Amino acid sequence: MVLTNEDVVDLVAFRHKLHSAPELSRQEVQTARHVRAFLASTRPDQIMTGLGGHGIAAVYEGRAPGPTVLVRAELDGLPIEEISDRPYRSATPGKAHLCGHDGHMAILAGLARALGRKRPQRGRAVLLYQPAEEDGSGAAAVVADPRFREISPDYAFALHNLPGLPFGHVALVEGPVSCASRGMRIVLNGKTAHASMPETGLSPVAVVAELTPALTALGRGGTLDEGFSMVTITHVKIGEPSFGVAPARAEIWATLRTLTDAGMEDLCVSAEHLVLSAAREKGLSVEISHDDIFAHCENAPEAVAELRRALDEEGVPHGSGHLPMRASEDFGRFGQKAPAAMFFLGAGENHPSLHNPDYDFPDDLIRIGVRVFMRTLRNLLG
Repeated sequence: MVLTNEDVVDLVAFRHKLHSAPELSRQEVQTARHVRAFLASTRPDQIMTGLGGHGIAAVYEGRAPGPTVLVRAELDGLPIEEISDRPYRSATPGKAHLCGHDGHMAILAGLARALGRKRPQRGRAVLLYQPAEEDGSGAAAVVADPRFREISPDYAFALHNLPGLPFGHVALVEGPVSCASRGMRIVLNGKTAHASMPETGLSPVAVVAELTPALTALGRGGTLDEGFSMVTITHVKIGEPSFGVAPARAEIWATLRTLTDAGMEDLCVSAEHLVLSAAREKGLSVEISHDDIFAHCENAPEAVAELRRALDEEGVPHGSGHLPMRASEDFGRFGQKAPAAMFFLGAGENHPSLHNPDYDFPDDLIRIGVRVFMRTLRNLLG
């Protein structure tokens, strides 16, 4: 057994502690402290802190040379109010762990405990707690951190729990598994006027009315193949709350989504051309910026083969259902540095969806996640 029943009790308590004190992307100060304290108790050979922000990496050295295998979890929560009567519910209004990152952190904590008791025979196991996954900035910041070169993994692995998939079942495929996405912020500027004489100003209202459906129509939708694209309007603001002023300024926020990074480049060009043409026709100035930029996540065949071997050896049922998925995951950045793969662990067919206010990570998934990752590490590192 990788974990004892006492270990599982400790890991569940650790998850509940994290769950009750969520922090948003790039603000994970206390979360990182809790994680570091737990990791220190397992006596890793090295603990790296401040990676790409508040990221932490624990390194467990083998006795002989060999590959470096990285396993990653996420630190951040979401800006959503939790609806729950659980004793460990979020104690911070408007913030909650409603994506399961607390559970992913607990799984890596289980790996840390197992590796602390028995080091790899060769190479290195690196447990990375990454900041700022939810806004897409964290993995890029970690990879850009000069100290990431000290890790330089030969393989990278991660998981995400997945409501809608039968409990304990795994979805795993080669190739794209989650979409590229980015937030496009459009600011239109004209000139205010008295509400009784709007013709003396330059209002963005007509352009907003034109762009809202036109941007949405750029998305082709359909099946998740190479041609898939989607544009979702998430926020619109026109002027200030006033009955006496015709507005001069408007904002449109849209999320662009494609299966691949190459498709995203094409969609961005089309969207920006549409916006610039509409604004120019009405004499408005326009500013376009991009945030929450996620590369698509691609599972490398050799990394998938290692996970499949571990799943088979651990008797965990797996298939390709539910993949690829529309949602985005910034783990794809690690796949640009090494063969990488993410698997999706079923939270139950009727479990509340990710980001729902009543979502909670199922504690019974902790043991399964640890088993799969530990088997993968032992197969690669001995």
